[in-house]
Amino acid sequence: MGDIQPELVPLLGEEEIRSAVSRLAEEIQRDYRDKNPLLIGILKGSFIFLADLIRNLDIPLEVDFIRLASYGTGTSTSGKVTLVHDIPISIADRHVLVVEDIVDTGLTTCYLLDYLRNKAPASLKLCALIDKPSRRQVPVKIDYLGFSIPDRFIVGYGIDWREHYRNLPDIRYVKES
Repeated sequence: MGDIQPELVPLLGEEEIRSAVSRLAEEIQRDYRDKNPLLIGILKGSFIFLADLIRNLDIPLEVDFIRLASYGTGTSTSGKVTLVHDIPISIADRHVLVVEDIVDTGLTTCYLLDYLRNKAPASLKLCALIDKPSRRQVPVKIDYLGFSIPDRFIVGYGIDWREHYRNLPDIRYVKES
């Protein structure tokens, strides 16, 4: 992080996030009641969202993680997606729900959904806490969405800037100087 200390401006408060997570859990629980879904969290950003989400679900489920990279150390995507850590189990004939912190350009999410679709799941859906539709470069269908926000670089609630600020309990944006 060096000497740079960005000015962080509140965007979504803890209660707003808690309410959205609860709403999403209700929708997911209704749709997956008898399906024993596999929830796949995308590391690192989704881990807090996924933890809060599954604590609100009262259905049989399994959890695993996959890790992709596309940002590096900057504030904009490189456009190149790399699979860093794959899930170690078969998803064939499973009901899979991908849990993502943020859908931005759509490049990473589209890459992942195509990758998983090729593994023949029974169903494949996407749950995202944050959507930035103005940045979209490829279409992405979000089945369960928490918030749609303007094009701002955000941190907190698992989302980082140079590996910092993930621990913030709310979501803030980095004010441009």
